[in-house]
Amino acid sequence: MRTFTWNSLSDAERKAALERPGSTDRQSVVESVHDIVADVRVGGDRAVRMWTNRLDGFDGPVRPVPDIAFDEAWDKVEPELHAALDRAVETVTAFHKRLVPDPVTVTTAPGVTCSRVARALHTVGLYAPGGRAPLPSTVIMLGVPSRIAGCPVRVLCTPPRSDGTIDPTLLVAARKCGINLVFAVGGPQAIAAMAYGTETIPRCTKLFGPGNRYVDAAKSLVASDPEGAALDLPAGPSEVMVLADDDANPLFVASDLLAQAEHDVVAHAVLVTTSRALAEEVTRILDRIAQLLPDPQVAIEALQHAATIIVPDESSLADVANAYAAEHLIVNTANPAAIADMIINAGSIFLGPWTPEVLGDYCSGTNHVLPTGGFARAYSGLSVDSFMRFMTIQEATADGLRGLGETAATIARAEGLVAHERSILARLRILHQTDDR
Repeated sequence: MRTFTWNSLSDAERKAALERPGSTDRQSVVESVHDIVADVRVGGDRAVRMWTNRLDGFDGPVRPVPDIAFDEAWDKVEPELHAALDRAVETVTAFHKRLVPDPVTVTTAPGVTCSRVARALHTVGLYAPGGRAPLPSTVIMLGVPSRIAGCPVRVLCTPPRSDGTIDPTLLVAARKCGINLVFAVGGPQAIAAMAYGTETIPRCTKLFGPGNRYVDAAKSLVASDPEGAALDLPAGPSEVMVLADDDANPLFVASDLLAQAEHDVVAHAVLVTTSRALAEEVTRILDRIAQLLPDPQVAIEALQHAATIIVPDESSLADVANAYAAEHLIVNTANPAAIADMIINAGSIFLGPWTPEVLGDYCSGTNHVLPTGGFARAYSGLSVDSFMRFMTIQEATADGLRGLGETAATIARAEGLVAHERSILARLRILHQTDDR
């Protein structure tokens, strides 16, 4: 891991120290997915099949996963994993149920009421990465809040295996979340298919879920098109920042960094600490435990981009964290709550030595679909309200218009919008005539 002393760096050097791997070639990534998105928009299922063959090595028709495949998958999953998935669904449901927004009605002036109501999005597209490993946890993180929100149509896309099938754990997780419309399609072609619709895959209003740089770029591309689909949040390669002091267990810190590094060669792991001795011990442990992974190469390559930043005090820990705006922020210090109070930019925060980020990945109850790439400065993680849209409703009685009408007319007049003013005055004249009688 590269090591930096924060107070000795210029502003430009600080920015470079926190730079994510792959952040400089985003434009080339966008350009590489542009043709895929354009092909699928025009060619539908034929284009999806072509790109799936080219990128995933499977050449087969685009069709929903049949019911029998769900049944077969159910029987292939071990009872222990069934129980773990059930437990995860339970905890995620418990948390997200409390996030359902209540309707709001306010009397803003005598005779004038304003309300806000929620409506579930009708057709949503859910994306669960495949790649090096199937992620049933992502299916749960998408499936639970979309079910609680009440979305009538939920389309799940996930990359196929070489024989065109989907890993049984993904299908089991989907069924546990009540998702029945699943397609063995991944990558930018899946994003384009859900955004524009094909002969087989329904067109979706909004797309959800994390992915690699290409999936993330495709989501942004279709979201910029009025004919495409909205995106939930920018959710690309995973990242973690660990804030630690002398009290932190170096094995815990190293384990948390490695857990992110094994996701992807462009995953990003950053340690920020007040203790140089801790930093050195973490590096020694990382070198050892990375080699113990069954397939260490991805993590080892990702750790080439990792960074250790030495800061002078606790407030500097928070300063660096806010500058980075991590997807996952672990606060492993003597008083983590005090530091958390200073954090304004983070996707999700994990406090103390017994709260590894991995717990949030699977079953603490919060959502693991979070903004990456610094977008935690402006975006929140996925929630029930992500699957809803909100409308305001207002109603004025005659007395309400009498009381507020002149206010509206005066402002309209100041803005030079004559028709606006007259729409109020026409009603007030009628009311005045009625009053005169």
